[in-house]
Amino acid sequence: MVEQSSQVVSEPDEPAVALSGSGSGRAETERKLAEALADLLGVERVPVDSHFFADLGANSLVMAQFCARMRKTADLPSPSMRDIYQHPTIQRLTAALGEAAAAVEPVDAPSESAPVSSPAPAPQGRARSHLLCGTIQLLLFLGYSLVSGFVTAAGYEWIATGSGVADVYLRSLLFGGIGFIALCALPVVAKWLLIGRWRPGEFPVWGPAYLRFWLVKVLLHANPMVFLTGTPLYVLYLRALGARIGKGVTILSHSVPVCTDLLTIGAGTVIRKDSFFLGYRAHAGHIQTGRITLGRDVHIGEKTVLDIDTSMGDGAQLGHASALHRGQAVPDGEHWHGSPAEPTRTDYVRVAPVGCGTARRAWFGLGTLVQLFLLYVPLAVGGAYMLFTEVPAIGKRLDPQTAALSRSELLSDALVLSLVLFFGCAAVGLVALCTLPRLVGLVVKPDRVYPLYGFHYALHRATARMTNIKFFAWLFGDSSYIVHYLRGLGYDLSRVEQTGSNFGTEVQHETPLLVSVGSGTMVADGLSIMNADFSSTSFRLSRVSIGPHNFLGNNIAYPAGGRTGGNCLLATKVMVPLDGEVREGVGLLGSPCFEIPRSVDRDARFDHLRTGDTLRRRLAAKNRYNLRSMVLMLLVRWLHTFALTLFGLASVDLYGVVGHVVIAGYLALTLAFSTAYFILVERCITSFRALRPRLCSIYDPYFWWHERLWKVPDHFLNVFNGTPFKSLVWRLLGVRIGSRVFDDGCYLTERTLTTIGDECTLNAGSKIQCHSQEDGTFKSDGTTLGTGCTLGVGAHVHYGVTMGDGSVLAPDSFLMKGEEVPRNAQWGGNPAVDMRRSGRRSIDLGRATSSPNATAVNAS
Repeated sequence: MVEQSSQVVSEPDEPAVALSGSGSGRAETERKLAEALADLLGVERVPVDSHFFADLGANSLVMAQFCARMRKTADLPSPSMRDIYQHPTIQRLTAALGEAAAAVEPVDAPSESAPVSSPAPAPQGRARSHLLCGTIQLLLFLGYSLVSGFVTAAGYEWIATGSGVADVYLRSLLFGGIGFIALCALPVVAKWLLIGRWRPGEFPVWGPAYLRFWLVKVLLHANPMVFLTGTPLYVLYLRALGARIGKGVTILSHSVPVCTDLLTIGAGTVIRKDSFFLGYRAHAGHIQTGRITLGRDVHIGEKTVLDIDTSMGDGAQLGHASALHRGQAVPDGEHWHGSPAEPTRTDYVRVAPVGCGTARRAWFGLGTLVQLFLLYVPLAVGGAYMLFTEVPAIGKRLDPQTAALSRSELLSDALVLSLVLFFGCAAVGLVALCTLPRLVGLVVKPDRVYPLYGFHYALHRATARMTNIKFFAWLFGDSSYIVHYLRGLGYDLSRVEQTGSNFGTEVQHETPLLVSVGSGTMVADGLSIMNADFSSTSFRLSRVSIGPHNFLGNNIAYPAGGRTGGNCLLATKVMVPLDGEVREGVGLLGSPCFEIPRSVDRDARFDHLRTGDTLRRRLAAKNRYNLRSMVLMLLVRWLHTFALTLFGLASVDLYGVVGHVVIAGYLALTLAFSTAYFILVERCITSFRALRPRLCSIYDPYFWWHERLWKVPDHFLNVFNGTPFKSLVWRLLGVRIGSRVFDDGCYLTERTLTTIGDECTLNAGSKIQCHSQEDGTFKSDGTTLGTGCTLGVGAHVHYGVTMGDGSVLAPDSFLMKGEEVPRNAQWGGNPAVDMRRSGRRSIDLGRATSSPNATAVNAS
């Protein structure tokens, strides 16, 4: 959090509100606050000693509106939601704000190095640069598609001339191996030719420097080395890109750092999965680059964000669900957590080291290469060739004596092949997922320390990859059927109290065999179960137990040893505590977390639908609807597979005529088709109408229909990150979005409830979520970003939020429902507060302090 107790200071040009006196000033403030709250609650009077939630029946949305109203009143203090929860009466709130106002010095006018309050106006040529940049990006993609298509076609022509299985295997090995090396080497060559060495600085988006940056970033994300995270080979690859990395470093995160020359990692450091350490960020229409320096034996927890210009000393630790904002530095040996991080005594390294030297890492890397080149590459290349040659539409066409195939033959072959590939792979996958992890569990035992980069580590990696396939969680999630799927994987779900929404569509784990979830617990999307602990030389699997009758919000990392028990509400992006007493019957919010009410009256209005005969009838109806949604989405994805298969077979049949060009453009054509197809599917489900704000039970038919929208595939969106085409796709999906919006990887859950103004900047991993589901209640509302807003890396914006023009939300922040961010304000933290008023002046959310004309790339 920003601070252990929130502090309130005035704007730079206002005097501080005097609340610390014991006279009539405090009483007058109490009276005005009580009147404002009474007006919002629609009651005649609010006693100053009444509890906001327990006595008055308020909820977080009402209290967020209360805070927003106070910020607009010049002679009243400005509380944050953290203040509301920690001091839940008018009397206590006024006293706490008075003490904070007296303790904090007024904020002077911004210094030269302070954040810029608003983005610079766009120059006349900005629109031209935006159009030109998009055109060049499209041409580069088409060129890449053509070259890769021609190379692939030529390679398969050569493989087709092989005689016998052994010859086909050798040719597949050679062609696939060369292709793999080329794909890995291309980003390295492009980086050194186009960039040289990355340097700290900034440059505008859509310009020439940005085009070079974007090309290198896209090639890095598209290369197959991403699949080798967690191996010594990935560390060597980052060194080839210019990163300074010591011995014995373990990187488990798939988030690829782009500005690698600015990354320094000392020996023995561990970076866990889902962490962002990019070396750049986007802010107010500019890309800013800066150094990230980690000392020896540093531990970086899961779901963390390291902003630019941050550092950690030797032996330092950063807990899970935490962030270092720009300018923060963790001293040697200290442990920090929270967003932005602050000191803590919690030890996040919970597994003893064992022997794991250079030789062991070298052998593991060599074994990975041998396995890759001798098994996976030939199987992927030659296996696909041998499979397709059995299809008449391909096998006959490869025979020069055969005439062109009829249209009916193409359709029948595409139909059979797509059915076998889609439904056959799904069936085989389900059988494998329900058997192989249990066999691995006989070898890799819980609570036993194993060295990294050995046989047990390889089995653990294989299990984690296999059981976290997103397709099946997407298919079964948000329905009663997810319970059976997770039990099949190995989850211990006790006696299930079926709700029809026990788990969302996104849940991941280290091993499914060591997960226990109590009866009656409901989990939203984005849960990551951390049942593996890592050091720089070892790992250990442990059981993770989530108590009964809990509700877990979005994007939560739940560690082994989490100190929560039964009947808890874990809010979105909360940091689950690892020390202190076991929390029971409370809600937890923030990073680091603090207690809030478990539930409020508004959420209890639908409780009568969750018991007895009413529940049985509604649940049965929901199950039937969800089953129809699952069948519909399977058909949607199969039709997509069928169309791509038919197009591929037609390309082969045209080979030698115009087929060379068609095959060469296959990647671009299929991307265009897939994008248009899934946009059309989503718009048809919504009947081409916008969603409306709702408050209803999860047993309301509207909610079942809303859940169906979440199942429409949208993985294609990532291809458009950092291009003008991302805004175009959002607009086609119903987002009210302005011009020249820079989107580096934001995700919008409810497109038609989202409004984004001109010139906004959306960073990688950010999310705008226009709904919430707490226990059995569903709520949705619109969220609006004004002109020139910036969302930091990993920032999360809830429903009913309004961000004023030019406002900034810091990395890894959580902007709660109903908040109103003023113009040009700079908010951050989890939950987010005004960072200028909170007293955190050392954290830089604005532009780089270097010259405006500084460039972050080498002109070479």
